[in-house]
Amino acid sequence: MSPAPHEQKTLIIEGMTCAACVNRVEKSLKKVPGVSDASVNLATEKAVIHFQGAEPPLNSLLQAVEKAGYKAHEEVRAFTQSTQDSGMDRELIFAVLAMLCALPLLLPMLLMPLGIHLTLPVALEWGLATLVQLVFGARFYKGAYKALRGGSANMDVLVVLGTSAAYLLSVYHVVQANQGESYFESGAMVIALVLCGKWLEARAKRTTSSAIRALQALRPDTVMRRRHGVEEVVSIHDVQVGDHVLVRPGERIPMDACVQEGIAGLDTSLVTGESVPRTVQPGDAVLGGTLNLDGLLVLEVTQIADHSLLARMIRMVEDAQAVKPPIQKLVDKVSAIFVPAVLVIALVTFGVCVGLGLGVETALLRAVAVLVIACPCALGLATPTAIMVGTGIAARYGILIKDAVALEKTHEVRAIAFDKTGTLTTGHPILEQQFWRGLEAREGLRIAASLQSSSRHPFALAILEAAASDQLALYPVREVQNIPGKGFEAIVEDRLYGIGSARYVEPLGLDLDAWAAERADLDAKGASYSFLVQKSPEAKIMGLLSFRDPLKPEAPTLITALRKRGIYTVLLTGDHRAAAQPLADALGMDRLMAEVLPEAKLQAVQALRKEHGLLAMVGDGINDGPALAAADLSFAMASGADVAMEAAGVTLMRNDPLQVLDAMEISDHTLRKIKQNLFWAFLYNTLGIPAAAFGLLNPMLAGLAMALSSFSVVSNSLLLGRWRPRRS
Repeated sequence: MSPAPHEQKTLIIEGMTCAACVNRVEKSLKKVPGVSDASVNLATEKAVIHFQGAEPPLNSLLQAVEKAGYKAHEEVRAFTQSTQDSGMDRELIFAVLAMLCALPLLLPMLLMPLGIHLTLPVALEWGLATLVQLVFGARFYKGAYKALRGGSANMDVLVVLGTSAAYLLSVYHVVQANQGESYFESGAMVIALVLCGKWLEARAKRTTSSAIRALQALRPDTVMRRRHGVEEVVSIHDVQVGDHVLVRPGERIPMDACVQEGIAGLDTSLVTGESVPRTVQPGDAVLGGTLNLDGLLVLEVTQIADHSLLARMIRMVEDAQAVKPPIQKLVDKVSAIFVPAVLVIALVTFGVCVGLGLGVETALLRAVAVLVIACPCALGLATPTAIMVGTGIAARYGILIKDAVALEKTHEVRAIAFDKTGTLTTGHPILEQQFWRGLEAREGLRIAASLQSSSRHPFALAILEAAASDQLALYPVREVQNIPGKGFEAIVEDRLYGIGSARYVEPLGLDLDAWAAERADLDAKGASYSFLVQKSPEAKIMGLLSFRDPLKPEAPTLITALRKRGIYTVLLTGDHRAAAQPLADALGMDRLMAEVLPEAKLQAVQALRKEHGLLAMVGDGINDGPALAAADLSFAMASGADVAMEAAGVTLMRNDPLQVLDAMEISDHTLRKIKQNLFWAFLYNTLGIPAAAFGLLNPMLAGLAMALSSFSVVSNSLLLGRWRPRRS
């Protein structure tokens, strides 16, 4: 007998701060009877619990999480954005208030080199420091407690150790009436700046869930259902397979279905990536999330909402984002060794001093000096300050980097897969060629534009743009008739004209063979085209107009530059190979993968990752969402769909593909600054800890050295503000 299939349940976990938290929650959940595996994601704050056979009681799972020191509740699909926004607002308020309290403490030290000796009242210093330490810094104490209880150390432990040492030593001096030596500003500034980093982290977490919301927005909440001749508006979740639903022009297809009645053009670009609208008629399958452009459709549902292609795409994005990033934070690795080592050094210093008869007070001061000099101020600031400045200057030039993981990966890219429509091309068809018989070119274009003056079809817009460019005045038209999925008809200058696809011309019995050579040439290029037909007084084909989605001017320069950097380039598109091949050849791309649907795109990305190493994906459509999420790094064009931007690690706001190169450059500079900062932070500790242990640094000088290390790290990070894109 084959084993029962594995099922899963998702919980929302609150209170996690680091990888150690993730490990503790996973271990606790795996101990619950019936649980076969548990995977916890820090970024999404979700735990996916796998079980075999009977589902474990929800209370058992919640109690296991609570036992590990965290809160949990069952995932609710209809989560509210206000809850996430309120969490972000709280993070920001805490960071701002902590900074406002810490700056007055730092002010005397900043003014001292200028010869200005400002002394704040001791009571004010103590009060401000206590507020920051015990109120705004309470979260770090909780995190440190959980880490130590779990037998590990994290950045919370470093923050608590350093700031508490500085705070308690300052309190000791205040109690001893030694007002000249206090270190309140050190601990307060560390907490304030780390809180700023926590706010940035909260903002990145909110962006993750926005990708799912953007996909869900493509599916309407209600639908018009026809049952037993009665039409009624019902919830999308009440619709079953076999039901008939009505979709009017301008509405989205609610779920996967088959056309029963009507003919219409569908904009499928948000689902398939195909830039050319697709005409559907009875018997054709349609996908949920596509847009009905111009006809009334009666559809028979073939998949309920939760099993449609759009729903599968949502799940693919969720699964792809649930994969833990391979990168490991250098600071987290070092902190596991650094904190215990500092504690040991401090204890050894205290013991040796007492053993040498130097006295308990001297021993205590030297031990505290070790803790003060080892306070992770610079170590904690090395990464967040560089990231804050780097991402800030990038945003100023239209490059939005979602988080530190995306920033760190950008400079390691080995291969890039590009979507075609809207990424390397403009996404807006233009009129490329015109063939006329019996009409002068300007007159033919004028008639065609007049016919299409009321249409919003992409080809109609291309014709109207060409007519406007030639400064052609449009004819007045009357008796305009839209033929859904085929074309338009109207009377122009007392003659009946029509414009449309071959599907429109074929029933008219006109001589299409006379245009065989032109059509064969256009078909070979993968071009789309429309016919201009005069229907009366004499029926005949007057012209043939072809359309092309043009390359962005920057695309050739981008591909050339990437190849010079040794990056493998792939064109990954849902378009036909005949349409995509000339573009790939013109750009000199290494590989073309055409006619790739959304699910296949995800598989293609996974295969390319195995072949070439760290892979980036550049796209702009809904169909790119799963592939963007599955790639090691993703770039999205801001002119495209919201979901592409939300799923991407980097968003290019100027719709300029050359910004991919700019993003790589700012990533290089930022990573270099992070490494420099870490070097200085460790250098201070390497030199300062022995000096403090041997009594060469008293706590006051240790605090000054700690402040200097922070100043050097922040100043070095601020130098990133001088970066400019090369083209600017």
